[in-house]
Amino acid sequence: MAIYHDLLFLLLPYPDLSPLLLILLVGFYAGTQNTLAGGGSFITFPALLLAGLDPLAANITSTVALFPNQITSFWGGRKLAGGVREITLGKLFGLSVLGGLIGALLLLSTPVTIFSRLVPWLVLFATTIFMWGSFRKKPINAVSNIPIPLLAMIQLLIGVYGGYFGGGIGLLMLAILSIAGQKVRMATATKNVLAMAMNASAVILFTFSSHVNWSVALVLSIGGIGGGFAGNWLVHRLPEKIMRGFVVLVGVTLTVWLFLR
Repeated sequence: MAIYHDLLFLLLPYPDLSPLLLILLVGFYAGTQNTLAGGGSFITFPALLLAGLDPLAANITSTVALFPNQITSFWGGRKLAGGVREITLGKLFGLSVLGGLIGALLLLSTPVTIFSRLVPWLVLFATTIFMWGSFRKKPINAVSNIPIPLLAMIQLLIGVYGGYFGGGIGLLMLAILSIAGQKVRMATATKNVLAMAMNASAVILFTFSSHVNWSVALVLSIGGIGGGFAGNWLVHRLPEKIMRGFVVLVGVTLTVWLFLR
């Protein structure tokens, strides 16, 4: 941490404000990343670790801070979202809220020491999912034979994972919804609605948690909202593969660092 603060002192003439300014810039990038390609938590999580938060506080604070960005994504695409065969959007929404609540309760029940040991494996899993979802060949016409009860269970489990850690949930849902038969535009809008749903229940619980660093969360959130507007402007101007490639690089680097530290 001494090296980190020395670096901040060299970067800005007011070192007391330096961490918050850097976190604001991180939030701005993460909000832009989420709007363009997803994976903003891959940027905020390691930044909060470097800022001195323990892994549990970093994960919870990041979830709370990026929630307003998810609300804007949900609101912008809500009219395109829909259900899958017999499972209405309302049922998927309910499963997501329930799963997010269960995941958040599990996270708050996990001691910091245990969560710290789990983090490298969670980041490895999320990075793998992100790489697979970003660069796999998308099917032109998806025809699903997934039984409805299995599809509902999968969404509930994704919700649990989303409430607990959340890295890669968007790509997990996009893959499942596409396989289940939704077109890409509809699947994208649906996963934004469901991601907001599972995180809403988690954020409600996290609001009362002592693990939230509110000053950091506020600054990160402001940056994320600004990044959302920037992402909407850049969506037709910046190649998505560049953003996704950077997220994969961060994820791989973070995974290696977490295993070695």
